[in-house]
Amino acid sequence: MGSNLNKHESKYFNTARCMNEALIHLLETKEYEYITIKEICEKAGVNRSTFYLHYVSMNDLLIESMENMFKELKCKYSNHFEIDEKLKSGSLEDLMLYTPEYSKPYLTFIKENKRSFMVALQHQELFKVDYTFGKLYEDIFEPIMLRFKIPNEEKKYVIKYYMSGIHAIIIEWIKGGCIEEIQFIANLIAKYVYK
Repeated sequence: MGSNLNKHESKYFNTARCMNEALIHLLETKEYEYITIKEICEKAGVNRSTFYLHYVSMNDLLIESMENMFKELKCKYSNHFEIDEKLKSGSLEDLMLYTPEYSKPYLTFIKENKRSFMVALQHQELFKVDYTFGKLYEDIFEPIMLRFKIPNEEKKYVIKYYMSGIHAIIIEWIKGGCIEEIQFIANLIAKYVYK
């Protein structure tokens, strides 16, 4: 009985994942406003009734797709820091609160998914872009702040201060289609945000 339930659950989530991927794929070639439920279903290999088992509207699918994308980004970033031995064991004199290397996986991910991020910016009210970016920055900088022993009562202010500068640069980069090289943006953040 239990295995059948697990099989049903995995099929349910796998179908949702297929529709998520279908939307992200379609966003590479088409504006969100012009993507139809029919196209999503055809791309994902499901019927319309299956779509409505999972979502009420296209906006629900968009929200879930973006949430999954941010989770994937957070996961990639966590792995990046887990293997960064210099951050863990290097002396504070040799470390900085930010270096261009810290942001490279993050910027690479954004560039690879630039159309999705553009859609996110155009529909900020749907999935609280500022809040989501904010949580992401907290996760990214938490290991660095721990190494620098920044007091807990100061953390939220330090995060907010740096976040506003980084966020402004990255948003502008996304709006421009991520044309500039990743290294250029990473260096720009280091040059102007972390003086």
